[in-house]
Amino acid sequence: MADITRRAGWRHLRSAPTAHIRHHRRGRLVHDGTGLSFWYRSLTAALSEVPVDDRELTMSFHARTADFQDVAVQSTVTYRISDPATAAARLDFSVDPDTGAWRGAPLEQISTLLTETAQQHALDVLARTPLSESLVDGVAAVRERITAGLAAEPRLPATGIEVVAVRVVAIRPEPEVERALRTPARERIQQDADRATYERRAVAVERERAIAENELASRIELARQEERLVEQRGTNARREAEESAAADAVRAQAEAARTVRLARAEAEAAREVGEARAQAQAAWLRVHGEADTATLHALAAGRLAENLPRVESLTLSPDALSGLLDRLARRP
Repeated sequence: MADITRRAGWRHLRSAPTAHIRHHRRGRLVHDGTGLSFWYRSLTAALSEVPVDDRELTMSFHARTADFQDVAVQSTVTYRISDPATAAARLDFSVDPDTGAWRGAPLEQISTLLTETAQQHALDVLARTPLSESLVDGVAAVRERITAGLAAEPRLPATGIEVVAVRVVAIRPEPEVERALRTPARERIQQDADRATYERRAVAVERERAIAENELASRIELARQEERLVEQRGTNARREAEESAAADAVRAQAEAARTVRLARAEAEAAREVGEARAQAQAAWLRVHGEADTATLHALAAGRLAENLPRVESLTLSPDALSGLLDRLARRP
């Protein structure tokens, strides 16, 4: 809306750069353009303000598909007024000279025109399309049909309106139908999830079985190795026993041989000792046989004296001493 100020019966208008102002005075066009600023008298001025910026028109309407299912269509149309003079001539864009407010509702008229035109083409294409196809490919088909229909609508260029873009946001069925349509997909997804779970469990079971088989094979192999180890230990023990017995036999034989040699040596030594003793005894006897009686007595006395206990003192009587002296005197 234009900014209007009052000064002593005069009015000053200052418009925005996106607003096209047309000023008529006494039926003659005085000012025409965007972003204008001028003085005028309200009693003689006829003002029109036409917006030339891009505007978004959101539309939401219901339609029926080929299989008699209700759907809701949400779309947006972007448009602008490309010919302000034509639009001001066909629609009421006049503003109050004192307040700058529109006297009518021109933008609502444009919205109605665009909505009805777009809805007509959308209903036409959806009426020939089943619900399943409408939900899958309906957005693109409806957008193309609305774009083509608005481009071919003669009232729009005749009113100075240009359609910039058309967007179809969504096509949605009734909540009950949507839930019914979601059920098979959810069941299929659930089945896929269950199948994946079962397959994962099967893989886990197969892996557990493989692990158990590997463990069993490892135990069997370990038992075989232990059996071979026991056999090897028995063989080693038997071999050690045989070797120990052989060593004991060799040691016993060596000990017996040593004992025999020792016995023979001892016997030989005893024989030689006996012979030496016999020879010594024979020589002793031969010597004693050749000795006289007195010498033998003296030797016997000496041997007896050697075997008698120690005598601390000896007392001889005169008779014994005299007899001994006589005996010595008579010895030749």
